[in-house]
Amino acid sequence: MSSNFQELIFDPQLIRRFDVNGPRYTSYPTADRFVEAFDAEAYKSWLGRRTIGGIGRALSLYVHIPFCNTICYYCACNKIITKDHGRSAKYIRYLGKELAMQAEALDGSRDVVQLHWGGGTPTFLAAEEMQRLMELIKKHFRLLPNGEYSIEVDPRKVDRATVKLLGELGFNRMSVGLQDFEPTVQRAVNRVQSLEESRMVIDSAREFGFKSISVDLIYGLPKQNVISFNHTLDEVIKLSPDRLSIYNYAHLPGHFKPQRRIDEKDLPSADAKLQILQTAIRRLTDAGYVFIGMDHFAKPEDELAVAQRQGRLHRNFQGYSTYADADLLAFGVSAISKVGPTYCQNYRTLDEYYERLDGDELPVMRGLELTADDLLRRSIIQALMCHFELSLESIEIAHLIDFKSYFAAELADLRDMEQAGLLGISDRWISVLPRGRMLVRAIAMAFDRYLRTDRERARYSKVI
Repeated sequence: MSSNFQELIFDPQLIRRFDVNGPRYTSYPTADRFVEAFDAEAYKSWLGRRTIGGIGRALSLYVHIPFCNTICYYCACNKIITKDHGRSAKYIRYLGKELAMQAEALDGSRDVVQLHWGGGTPTFLAAEEMQRLMELIKKHFRLLPNGEYSIEVDPRKVDRATVKLLGELGFNRMSVGLQDFEPTVQRAVNRVQSLEESRMVIDSAREFGFKSISVDLIYGLPKQNVISFNHTLDEVIKLSPDRLSIYNYAHLPGHFKPQRRIDEKDLPSADAKLQILQTAIRRLTDAGYVFIGMDHFAKPEDELAVAQRQGRLHRNFQGYSTYADADLLAFGVSAISKVGPTYCQNYRTLDEYYERLDGDELPVMRGLELTADDLLRRSIIQALMCHFELSLESIEIAHLIDFKSYFAAELADLRDMEQAGLLGISDRWISVLPRGRMLVRAIAMAFDRYLRTDRERARYSKVI
């Protein structure tokens, strides 16, 4: 066993015992807690108050491109299946209007340290559409020279020339969706993608100077088993990505229509899923990857692993991030922004999005201004999710509370997990132990005030 694996002990019995439905905590409070009373005017006023108290946070931008050529049955993203580029050309025009409106309302610097295009499939866009969108972004914001500029790529729709163009546009990071290389699994989820296509995209990214290549895998898909997934891992380890995410497929056909096309009989059992995950963790850590948290791995020299070692790791709507103190401005349907102590989410449908912008209004559907209690709990959940430990003293100083009295009920709830060896609680620290690292979401849930009053968790996926 590699030394990295000592950081993480995979205990199937404990996982079965504590594997509950719960949020992924890309934000706290989670998006389902946002309210419609927080509207476009509320967001606009916070954009205009960004430098209160002399704080000048850097900016992170997220652009949601919802279009896909074909549907992947496992998908739970907000997407639109089409082959009509008239629709994407129109969408970019409206993105241009939203970019202009947010930039105009913005107080302080427009310097950007981080940009991410997500989807859908950002590489659905034609070359000239990508160029146009990047021009619009640069018209309103200044991308700093050493920033982190990433894009999600579907290898089935990308050739070497497209990768070259992405590099020329300023992208220096890439996230490549692989999921699984086994043909029977690919057919079962309607995403047939060859190893050669995937390898070409990753090789081209290296050729054109991309700093970091991340790949996404999914475990728990139909027709998947330990042996077949082991073959996928063989190929992935040869591809040698800098970062790797291995997501749990959450089968929620009541929430996500495309998943109704998946035959439940083909899904691996809960035990088989655990074996697949255990195999993946062992293989990746033996190959030298560091377990960052939840479902993320990185090479020790990757900026994500460095940020974790230095205590700078952060969690946002794209997962783990190296920029903790940036304000996140998001553009496009369903995109979520985070400015100061607020979150807000755009309308989910194109019609509503366009209608608001046609009325010269930011397309904000709902949001939240965080209370002192929300900010306190967010900092605790962030620390646990990113660093697996929490200094009680630092929380007390930052939030002017007595930790043990404020969180008496939460600490009592954690006793079971403490006795099971998932975490340790001392006078000064809460530490997630190697056995608890896979279950950090379940540990974080103890501090979620909304879950304490609302036990309806069926809308969330399982932790593992």
